[in-house]
Amino acid sequence: MEIAQNSGRVIDVQRQLLKNQRSLLVRRLLGNKQIVFGSVILTMFVLFALIGPMIAPYGPYEMSVSDRLQPPSADHWFGTDNFGRDIFYRVAIGARVSLGVGLSVAVLSSIIGLVVGLYASYYRTLDHILMRICDGLMSIPAILLAIAFMAALGPNTINIVIALTIVFSPYIARVVRSSALVVREQTYIEAMKAQGARSWRIILKHIAPNTISPLFVQASFIFADAIITEAGLSFLGAGVPAPDPSWGNILADGKLVIYNAWWMIVFPGAALILSVLSINLLGDGLRDLLDPHVGNSKKIKRKKAKVKAG
Repeated sequence: MEIAQNSGRVIDVQRQLLKNQRSLLVRRLLGNKQIVFGSVILTMFVLFALIGPMIAPYGPYEMSVSDRLQPPSADHWFGTDNFGRDIFYRVAIGARVSLGVGLSVAVLSSIIGLVVGLYASYYRTLDHILMRICDGLMSIPAILLAIAFMAALGPNTINIVIALTIVFSPYIARVVRSSALVVREQTYIEAMKAQGARSWRIILKHIAPNTISPLFVQASFIFADAIITEAGLSFLGAGVPAPDPSWGNILADGKLVIYNAWWMIVFPGAALILSVLSINLLGDGLRDLLDPHVGNSKKIKRKKAKVKAG
């Protein structure tokens, strides 16, 4: 009976600790203004991408020559383009394309970069080969390398994801490798090697979990970079092919009539800026949350600035 009572008390204590940890995490998330603002803006864009096409009165390919280059009005909330197409619908569909490409690239590059970084950190011979390949890819500007891949693969959404995944995977691999090298030198890793633990078990169960925090932060920045790069490719004609809408090709159409139809530049440009800003705010907030040293140094700098200002 006493053993059962003690075990029940231990379970209750564990549940209470988990509850306290969850409430502490929620308070820290809500107390971080960057995470809150970034999450709110990004959620608004996700809802805009999902609900916007449903409430738009016109389709993205529906043309009306008599309504071309119409300013924002009750009929066309964001105005029309030079073919009479509704900008609101096209910007909403472009949000689906941009967010979908950015998220896909962030996830795929994180998976590839995680595998490459982990195995490069554990096997020294493999490290030299993989990191030299990463250095070669990172030495070329991302937009130029993406254009080269798109020229070889052809312009469509799937090929954009493939090209940008190849471009951004080395950045993830570098971050994961640097974190994994620190963990690999820990005493408990050496003890597991001495006990005969298999390499894949050490890598997956003991090294990989310690690289998740910097991986998440870097993936958020890759998300934002992928959106900008996709828009740049579409603007240059190497991304999403016409007539499919993308923020980049909407801006490309708008540059021809920028003095007569400012709305073709303002609305897709604002959507691009705000979405990237929200993701960067979210990434900065996650970095402060997951890395206490960075968060504490920022707090110290703010206090010093207040003291000097006072």
